[in-house]
Amino acid sequence: MSDTPRAKLSAKHPRPAERTRAPVRPGGIGAVQRRRPSETAAQNTAPNTAPTTPARNTTAAPARQTKAPAGRRADTKPGAERKPRPAPPASPGRATKQSASAKGRASSVGAKRPASAAPVRATRQTGQSPASQQKRHGAARPNDEGMVRLSKRMSELGICSRREADEWIVKGWVRVDGAVVSELGSRIRPEQSITVERAARNEQAQRVTFVLHKPIGYVSGQPEDDYPPAAALLTAANRWQEDDARIRFSPQQLRGLAPAGRLDIDSTGMLILTQDGRIARQLIGADSDIDKEYLVRVAYQTHEEDVRTHFPAALLDKLRHGLSLDDVPLKPAEVEWQNPEQLRFVLREGKKRQIRRMCELVGLRVTGLKRIRMGRIKLGNLPQGQWRYLRPDEQF
Repeated sequence: MSDTPRAKLSAKHPRPAERTRAPVRPGGIGAVQRRRPSETAAQNTAPNTAPTTPARNTTAAPARQTKAPAGRRADTKPGAERKPRPAPPASPGRATKQSASAKGRASSVGAKRPASAAPVRATRQTGQSPASQQKRHGAARPNDEGMVRLSKRMSELGICSRREADEWIVKGWVRVDGAVVSELGSRIRPEQSITVERAARNEQAQRVTFVLHKPIGYVSGQPEDDYPPAAALLTAANRWQEDDARIRFSPQQLRGLAPAGRLDIDSTGMLILTQDGRIARQLIGADSDIDKEYLVRVAYQTHEEDVRTHFPAALLDKLRHGLSLDDVPLKPAEVEWQNPEQLRFVLREGKKRQIRRMCELVGLRVTGLKRIRMGRIKLGNLPQGQWRYLRPDEQF
């Protein structure tokens, strides 16, 4: 059979173009599924079925099939009877949320919130009782009456400084009535027994104390105003040759040093720099009773020589007792003439620039100040700018 008639027929009556199908999704809104034969037959025989939208008459493509709207099954024809799908049971919490959101949407459309109706923020439930909240914020607790911090009590007993006590507590080296205490801020009763481990004693024994003869121009603590700190003089080269302490110098000994009793830049003499908190507390603590001795060169009015002759005895008595600094009366002091131009002071307290301020109150001008003794430790023949160790057998 010849292909010519079929070719002519095709040219006269062209076939409609093949429609490109979209990939069929397994499910979801808008998915197009194939109709079953039973449903097609029911649609053709239904008497009251609404007519579908007529397809456009085109030779290029057949009528376009309308996608099923959201919420309608794709295999149901418009107008056909369908049973309502039962809604899933809603939990009470979900219903409350939905109703609340619906109310919020309704109130936000076309209605303005009154200016006076400010939103009320719900109080956060912490789950703590008022008593526990007071305890958290440091309120006084009945059980704490008469109790003191463990570190403070250790310092009061002279065991160590508070800083050392905190370090030992964290390391588990402190026992109260035989039980290890490792929590900072712990409180105890004053009558409870405190013991420390041998490791704490060994560490404390390794801490050193330096006795330095500070020159003028050095500050006792940290550098200030381009003046170097006195600790810069603690080198192996500046160690006094007559120092008989059997301690080997190491740069590690310079860590944690603190001055115990400062001297100002214009003063010279004995300066104690120590790693041992017990010694620092003994010398400069609030309850310290260690006396310090000074030699003070003075001038009175225009007299720089033979000042003793021109200075009134009543003012000398006032230096001994009767002065106040910052509206606080000073403790009695020992003040005597060492020579016609020099006074000897012995103080049992150490306020900032105390001797200089005392002299100013009675008309004296300090031209030189040197500390020569602290407690039982004397400066002696230690040269200026050099240092020695405080021996274990020496006590202030």
